Amino acid sequence: MSRDDHGADRAATDERPERPPADGLADALSLRRNVAVGVATGVLLAAATYLVRVFELLGPFVGTRDYPVLGAEGYFLLLAFVLAATTALLVTTLLALRSAVGLVREDRRTQ
Repeated sequence: MSRDDHGADRAATDERPERPPADGLADALSLRRNVAVGVATGVLLAAATYLVRVFELLGPFVGTRDYPVLGAEGYFLLLAFVLAATTALLVTTLLALRSAVGLVREDRRTQ
C-alpha cells in the first residue's frame, strides 16, 4: 500500500465508487424552473396583498393602529417579504415533490 504526504492510505480512497455529479438531482427535479416559479408566485402574492392593504383597494379597514418606527407601510412591507419568502418556499417544495413523484412513476413504468 502506498501512502501520501499525510500518511493516509491511497488504496482506501481508490476503492470508493465515483459519485454522480451533484447537479444530477437538481436537474432531474427541474429545481431551477421550480424555484423561478415559486419566487414569481411569492412576489406576486406579496405585492398584491401589500397593494390591497396599504392602498385600501378593497375599502378602509376597521380599526386603526399606530406603527411607531416604520409606519404602516414599513411594517406591511416586512410582512409582504415574509409572505413572499414562505410562499416561494412552499411552491418550490410542492413543485419539486411533484417532479419527484413523476420520476418515480416513470421509473416504475420502465421496469
